[in-house]
Amino acid sequence: MILTPSELQAMEDRALAGGASESALMEEAGAAMADVVRQFFPAAGRCVVFFGKGHNGGDALVAARHLARHGWKLDLRPAFEPESWSSLTAQKHRELVETRVRVPVTVWQETNRVTVVVDGLLGIGAGGELREPILSAAREINRLRTAENAHVFALDLPTGLDGDNGRADAHCVLADFTLTVAFAKAGLLADAATRFVGRLAVLPLAELSASAGTDRGASVATARSLAPLLPRRVFDRHKGDCGRVGIIAGSPGLTGAAVLCAEACVHAGAGLVTLYATPEIYPHIVSRIAPEVMVKPVESYLDALDAKHTVLAIGPGLGTAREADVFKLVQRAALPMVIDADALNLLARRTDLLMRCAGPRLLTPHPGEMARLDPGSANRPRHETVTAFTERFPITLLLKGARTVIGEAARPLSYNSTGHPGMATGGMGDVLTGVCAALAGQGLALYDAARLGAWLCGRAAELAVFDGPESAESLSARHVIARLGAACKSLRAGCW
Repeated sequence: MILTPSELQAMEDRALAGGASESALMEEAGAAMADVVRQFFPAAGRCVVFFGKGHNGGDALVAARHLARHGWKLDLRPAFEPESWSSLTAQKHRELVETRVRVPVTVWQETNRVTVVVDGLLGIGAGGELREPILSAAREINRLRTAENAHVFALDLPTGLDGDNGRADAHCVLADFTLTVAFAKAGLLADAATRFVGRLAVLPLAELSASAGTDRGASVATARSLAPLLPRRVFDRHKGDCGRVGIIAGSPGLTGAAVLCAEACVHAGAGLVTLYATPEIYPHIVSRIAPEVMVKPVESYLDALDAKHTVLAIGPGLGTAREADVFKLVQRAALPMVIDADALNLLARRTDLLMRCAGPRLLTPHPGEMARLDPGSANRPRHETVTAFTERFPITLLLKGARTVIGEAARPLSYNSTGHPGMATGGMGDVLTGVCAALAGQGLALYDAARLGAWLCGRAAELAVFDGPESAESLSARHVIARLGAACKSLRAGCW
């Protein structure tokens, strides 16, 4: 469910009228916020806490109290004098002070320190241009991010971002993570807001979730919502149960895309993976592919129509030399198909084929490919592009980007929450294609395979950076493949 700030406020008012406690809601939110910080930075470091006078500041103080219990060194930065704090914020400050007295802080290791900044300045009720003293505090947060490599966690909304429309103040906090309470706010998902929001985590509150009822509108994909799609395997499962995936990819000079796609498919759980290779690339493929992948030499990609596959994936590194084969495969294959890269570029010439495909289709374009498929999309918000295209064609669409959007007619839009800026490099789309194909091969509908595949790839990238040695600059598609298993474990563990 995605709400405006006023809708969430009304829901909270109803919960309070029904007997919920403001203090209990704050405790639940703050504890979850601290959990997210520790998910990404399990070793205690320095936490600079900027807090305002309202309930957002109270959330920040509760989070800080939980971090202090785990050895974090706190640096409290109130934006207002104590006499202006709300009574609840003042109470949470007293409880934090008492905790710091009772709990000894672990020895501070300067050589291993990580600096985290918590932005608890303004809540969802704020609006308009930033004014003092909030303005100076927001500037200081951004300075710490730049000058001291601090990692910024915004609570509910980055200070300076409009929760309704996503417009950002000139001095809006640039968050690396936004921990939004109860439900995602509409402004967080605006295209222009992504750079300020960063990694999005939705922290459910039991009292509000119970009062929300069932909603079939757009939503943010989370581990909690996606975990049922990847149940633990029964002990007698065999490779035939896990899908037979056929991959049509690669061309001279672009064999790496085929290799990445196939190996990602293996690591995402496919039972059997067959990569089709034409004579000009076959010797280059077999010399570098993982031994788990079967490479089948073919003169025509149409041979894949006669094989016993569960799902097909087509496009990574394919080139444009075999246009006729691609059109026939897209139209004739009666099984699910994931279509990416050059297959999309070819299909842009014949989008009419999407109206008469023999089986379900998942298209996974990046913005440039989407602009070729739908020239008008460049001037529309991303969610409108997905909605319009899936209303026009009977397909599933995964529009890649820093906030990937998945849609299908009669299904709610789904926004992906995971990922890292280091994914802005070649090969990530090839990995995603292989992962989605593997999940579809294991029985997921293409819509669910797309939602889960995007989440797993994004989470694998996060793990490579936050639990491994990689940086935004060094992260590669192979690092994502190597951590797909860890991402699956993370999903089942209920990470944020």
